[in-house]
Amino acid sequence: MRACLRRPPVGWLHSRIFDNPNTHYSNLSTVHTVIRAQVARQKHTLIRPLKPQWTAAPHAAGAALLAVLSIGITTVFPSDVHAEAPADSGKIRLSEVREHGRSAERFWVVKGTRIYDITDWVPNHPGGDVILRAAGGNIEPYWQIFSIHQKQDVYDILEQYYIGDVDPQDLVDGKVPTDQIDDPFQSDPSRDERLRVLSEKPCNAETPASELSDYITPNKIFYVRNHLWVPSFTEGSDYEITVELPDGEEKSYTLEELQTKFKQYTVTAVLQCSGNRRAHMSAGARVARGLQWNVGAIGNAEWTGARLRDILKDAGFDLENPPEDAKHAQFSGAEAYGASIPIDKAIDRLGDVLLATKMNGEPLPPDHGYPVRALVPGNVAARSVKWLRRITISEDESQSQWQQRDYKCFGPNVVPSPGSSVDWGSAPAIQETPVQSAITQMRDIESEHRDILNVYGLAEDAVCLEGYAFAGGGRRIVRVDVSPDDGISWRQAELLPSPSKGSRAWGWQLWRIAVPKNQMGRRFAVKAVDDAYNTQPESYEASYNFRGNLAQAWHRVPYDRPT
Repeated sequence: MRACLRRPPVGWLHSRIFDNPNTHYSNLSTVHTVIRAQVARQKHTLIRPLKPQWTAAPHAAGAALLAVLSIGITTVFPSDVHAEAPADSGKIRLSEVREHGRSAERFWVVKGTRIYDITDWVPNHPGGDVILRAAGGNIEPYWQIFSIHQKQDVYDILEQYYIGDVDPQDLVDGKVPTDQIDDPFQSDPSRDERLRVLSEKPCNAETPASELSDYITPNKIFYVRNHLWVPSFTEGSDYEITVELPDGEEKSYTLEELQTKFKQYTVTAVLQCSGNRRAHMSAGARVARGLQWNVGAIGNAEWTGARLRDILKDAGFDLENPPEDAKHAQFSGAEAYGASIPIDKAIDRLGDVLLATKMNGEPLPPDHGYPVRALVPGNVAARSVKWLRRITISEDESQSQWQQRDYKCFGPNVVPSPGSSVDWGSAPAIQETPVQSAITQMRDIESEHRDILNVYGLAEDAVCLEGYAFAGGGRRIVRVDVSPDDGISWRQAELLPSPSKGSRAWGWQLWRIAVPKNQMGRRFAVKAVDDAYNTQPESYEASYNFRGNLAQAWHRVPYDRPT
């Protein structure tokens, strides 16, 4: 274990600006001035002038600050850097660029046919040292993944690090040849061909509905939700996770320590993408933005690992009397993804938050976070950060776009028009998820199959339905209502045994029902009820949000009568 280190707490700038209730900022220029003043007082260094990244309405001060922060603050002038730039900064061979990869003393990248020494930008890069994946090569494939980079202000900042151009000898038709451009996804694992692929790079693929009948979803067909590439780690590597407390104290743990120093717990928990069933919202109301998931962006698995509260206690965090500035646990992944959860959830004795190293009794598959991921049961899967490298206890939420923008819901009337934006700060980030249910299988049972019909106490031809139900926050499903005629009449499904492990009901509830064909209408509908008597709305329009998050209206499936 590495010795404890001390450094200024993360988020000091954000807290100095935002936590003063008497301070209001009318535009980006004002926010930018405040940032420069605060940093200058803290660091006593010269600050390079920056252009704001976005324009913003006067009421969007929070978004304005995030926009400026997302570019990064540099603390040196261009004249102070590029010590290794060639004397003749006109033309540089690609072979020389490759010598300045992530293991070199200085880091060079190519964009177009221009070459940049980004060494002194790396410490201030909003995405951390993930930018080093492009070191020694072309930065464009990585920037194409992040839309935030596709702005002139960002290009202007990069230009300050220009050192030369690619030698024409290395160009084909005036461009860097494609075989010289790395594919960020080249080390991604292979996937089971049964998965329904929505996007290949990054990989997003859902479990077929027909494969969701088992209480435990097998690893190979568990849905895949990746925002970026899959980081590659070899078994036995010196992988570490660092915990940072509000006072700046840090403590790091190896993978072996996480598995041997702390008691291991196994929790049965659902992970569900916030966009699960988005395709139904698009079809039932209006087109929602994002991947058009069906019912398979969900899975139920057994997760094993150390409890986060135990690790925080070992790192010196007071679980009984948390400091006032400890309000959130921020998680940072190796590929730049970040999210956070409230500290109350992080340290709840019954919250079962884990640093999971196993999934269904096996080491985590690469697509699901090997070697370590956060497991936040009862919350949207976006908070269970994969490939976990850092945990920061902070007064502030994670400032990543996945916390501040992507996973939020707005009213049905809020639909940004081209060129406009929404007040992202006006909506809270999604944490616990609402009640959900879906039909995953439907099959006809003829009267000659008496053995099956007897299970349901029927003697006539019937239709058998199966599906899942789930409620966030550890709330238990107490009833599943099924209508054979699109909501005119209802009956209750049989709730199947749920061998769940954990302090609360983190796993899903499977159900089944058989309906005599002489009572059938043209469309089935299903809705679930949890132990707080929360249920699902009838229509998608009532819960429509332009991001298509948390689609949970009644699941309706048509029934085609045999002719």
